[in-house]
Amino acid sequence: MKTPLHILHLEDDPHEVEFIQDILKKEGISCKVTSAQTEPDFKQALEKGDIDLIIADYSLPGFDGFAALKITREKWPDLPFILMSGAVGEECGIQSLKMGATDYVLKDHRTRIVHAVRRAMREVDERIERKRLEERFILAQKMEVLGQLSSGIAHDFNNILGIIIGNNDYLMGKLGADDPLRKNVEEIQHAAARAAAVTRQLLVFSRNQAVQTVVLDLNEVIKSMDQMLSQLLTEHIELKIALGQQLGNIKADSGYLGQLLMNLVINARDAMPHGGRLTIETSSAKLDSNLAPALPDAVADPYVLLTVRDNGTGMTEEVKARLFEAFFTTKPKGSGTGLGLTTCQTIAKQFNAHITVESELGEGSAFHVYFPRVDKPLPLTSRHLPTIVPKAGGETLLIVEDETALRRMTSMALQNLGYTVLQAGTGQEGLRVAAEHQGPPIALVITDVIMPDMGGKDMADWLKATYPEINVLFTSGYTDTTIVQQGVLDQDVAFIPKPYSLASLVAKIREILDAPQKPG
Repeated sequence: MKTPLHILHLEDDPHEVEFIQDILKKEGISCKVTSAQTEPDFKQALEKGDIDLIIADYSLPGFDGFAALKITREKWPDLPFILMSGAVGEECGIQSLKMGATDYVLKDHRTRIVHAVRRAMREVDERIERKRLEERFILAQKMEVLGQLSSGIAHDFNNILGIIIGNNDYLMGKLGADDPLRKNVEEIQHAAARAAAVTRQLLVFSRNQAVQTVVLDLNEVIKSMDQMLSQLLTEHIELKIALGQQLGNIKADSGYLGQLLMNLVINARDAMPHGGRLTIETSSAKLDSNLAPALPDAVADPYVLLTVRDNGTGMTEEVKARLFEAFFTTKPKGSGTGLGLTTCQTIAKQFNAHITVESELGEGSAFHVYFPRVDKPLPLTSRHLPTIVPKAGGETLLIVEDETALRRMTSMALQNLGYTVLQAGTGQEGLRVAAEHQGPPIALVITDVIMPDMGGKDMADWLKATYPEINVLFTSGYTDTTIVQQGVLDQDVAFIPKPYSLASLVAKIREILDAPQKPG
C-alpha cells in the first residue's frame, strides 16, 4: 500500500475529518488529507489528479455522497470510494455499492474505516499488479510478432542485398584500380554492408539471432557504427568518440555488441531532452580495490572498458537501484518499454562482461561496460576482406535458389570463374536437374534452406541418398532460429548466411571442395 495515502475527505464537519485521520494514523496508516465541503471544492481537488482514495459523507448541504460518487466514477472509475453515513442504514450502503462505491462505513462503527481503507488499497495494488502483468503479456506478444515479422523481412531483404552485393562484386572485378567509377562502386559496397548490419540489429532486438562469439576489436565495432549512432541523436546533442590505443581484443557477438551500444546511446539521448554532450570512450582497465566491490563476480583479469557518458538529467539513488529491472522505466507512458538497459545487462552477461553506473541527479550519467580482454588475434572474417576472388576451379555446381535474380547473378559470376553451373528454382526441380545431368558429376550443391514445395534440407537428404559423394552448402537469409529448426546449423554442416560477397562464397566453395575427403 502506498504511503502516505492522499485522501480526499468530503465532509462538512472538520472535527469528523480530524477524527477519521487520527483513527487511521493510530492503526499505522500514514495519510495526507485534503478536505472538501462543497461540490466545487470536491471537483477541484479531484482534477489535481493525485488523490489515492475518497471518503465521502452521505449527506451535505446542497451536495451528497451519491452525487460525489457519480462524479468520481464518470472520470476515475478505479479510484477507491468509501461512503460514510450516520443518518441511514445498510440500505443506503447497499445502494452505494451498486453505484460503484468500494465500501461503506456507518458512523456508529467508525473504527471499521481502517479495514475499509486497507481492503480498498489492497484491491488497488492487486489491480495495478494485474495491469502490469497484462502489459508484460501484451509486450511479450508484440515481441513474438516482431520476431516473426523480422524473420520474413530478413529473408526478403537479405535476398535483395545478395543481388546488390553480387552485381557490385561483378562490377568491381571489371573496373581497374584507377577507374573513376571504382569509388562509386565501393560506396555501394559499403552501403550494402551497412544495410546488412541494420538487418542483423533488427534480428538481435527481436531475439531471433543466435549468439556467435568471435574475437573482436571494440574500436573497430564502434567505428563501423559511427554514422548509425549519429543518426540516433538530435541536432542539439554533440557526439564525441574517444578511442584508446592498444586495448587488446574482446570475445563477443558483433550484432549483440552493436545492440548494447545502441541501447546505451539511446538511453543517454533520452536523458538529454534539451541537448548536451554524449561521449563514447574506450580504454584499458584492471580490477583494483575500488572496482572490486561493484563487480563481485568479476575475475582479476585485464579488461577492455567501454564508457558511454552524458551530461543529462542524471538519476536518483532509487532509480539507480531499479535501473536494470525488466519493464522499469522513468519515461512517460508510450515512450519506453523498460527493456533497453535490461537487454544491455543480459547481453553483457553473455560475454562475461560487467556493467557499472555512475550518476548524480542533475550531473549526468556514465555507464561502464567491462569486457574481459582476450589475447587472441582477430579472425580473418573480422578483418577487411580483400575484394580479390579466390582462385576458382572447373567443377560442376548446382545452384538451387527460388530468388530468380539472385540465382542468375550467382550462376553468372561462378561461370565467369570457370565453374560449370546448373540451376534450379525449387528443391523438386533440383532433384530433377541432378537426375537428368549427363556430364561430370556434380561436386557441390549450393541451396537455399527454405523454399516453396521442398526445402533445401529435404532435397539434400534425397541427393545424398542417391549420390553419397556430393557436397552441400546451405545458405539462407532467414534468422538463425528458423534455420536451427530446419536442422541446418548442426555440427559439420556447411552454411553461409545471406547476403554474401562473391569472394566469401568462392572461398567457402574452395574450403569445401579442397578439404580432404572423409572415409566413407
